[in-house]
Amino acid sequence: MAAKVYYFLVCFLTFSCFLLRRRSVFAAQQYAAIFNFGDSLVDAGNLCVDGIPAYLATARYPYGMNFFGYPTGRCSDGRLVIDFIAQELGLPLLPPSKAKNATFTRGANFAITGATALDTSFFEARGLGKTIWNSGSLHTQLKWLDEMKPSLCSSPQECRDFFGRSLFIVGEFGGNDYNSPLFAGRGMEEAHSIIPHVVESISSAVEKLIAEGAVELVVPGVLPIGCFPVYLALFHKTEDKYGPRSGCLRHFNTLSWVHNSMLQRAVERLRSKHPAVRIIYADYYTPAIQFVLQPQKFGFLQQLPRACCGTGEGTYNFNLTAKCGDPGAVACADPTTHWSWDGIHLTEAAYGHIAKGWLYGPFADPPILRSPLL
Repeated sequence: MAAKVYYFLVCFLTFSCFLLRRRSVFAAQQYAAIFNFGDSLVDAGNLCVDGIPAYLATARYPYGMNFFGYPTGRCSDGRLVIDFIAQELGLPLLPPSKAKNATFTRGANFAITGATALDTSFFEARGLGKTIWNSGSLHTQLKWLDEMKPSLCSSPQECRDFFGRSLFIVGEFGGNDYNSPLFAGRGMEEAHSIIPHVVESISSAVEKLIAEGAVELVVPGVLPIGCFPVYLALFHKTEDKYGPRSGCLRHFNTLSWVHNSMLQRAVERLRSKHPAVRIIYADYYTPAIQFVLQPQKFGFLQQLPRACCGTGEGTYNFNLTAKCGDPGAVACADPTTHWSWDGIHLTEAAYGHIAKGWLYGPFADPPILRSPLL
């Protein structure tokens, strides 16, 4: 009996110490604010602050059907990765940076649908200006942050101190940059040729934020685009080969893989240059591949990549002329059984899995929340 009591006390004290250490770690990582940059994967409604544009299907129901119950401008059925991160860190959902009468003292979301890492002038110089319909590039979003600074802090030093206690999420960027030549029919070679420019633009943005005082930054890679219904539906007549297990377009996934590899090397260089700054590489690619190869592990249906919301036509449930939000398109009965929401973006369920992997591992290097055992 005494042995059992002793064993219980040891377990109780060990667990109590674990909780105390865990709380101390989380207390040390309380962020004053989160500042998020990116494209439609993390846009919280910047395109809708002045009303819903007629062309914007993503601002119509059934977008936002889960959690919010109405469209918010988020390109999903509910929350995004950035929403889950903010909630887990005990912060409010970030308001769109263009929102009127909003308070940004706990952070802002500068992301905007269609954003690119490179400025519009880059694409115009290559005859691709018509494929870029949004001027909110990464460095434009940094200018928006600069314009917001007077409402956040009253002196350069106060701004540095505030940013030093904040978390900055820089991306994802790159997807729309590569879509520009791909959707213009220029081919894969031209898409590959702009990867160094995209990665350099992201690196430059990280440098600028560090110069502003940022010491905690998350830099996400891109998704395996060859697994997404939009590409599978539009490029099925190309000579690209399908993965035997995934059914994804190999050359498109190779494009994503090369981008991510170059970006990770750039992150390593930034870490060496700024040893006092924590720069986290966040992985979209691996979890999305796992959604395809091991869907049941995440509660998804075992099937070829197929959108939840669409007209119900075709193998992938994606029709460019009748996208989700357009007349005739409807959502599946249970979006939690799908990882692809509209053929282009992910479901709330998928974003939740990715956010957890960024916060605690294994989908981030290192995880946003440091291990309590360290």
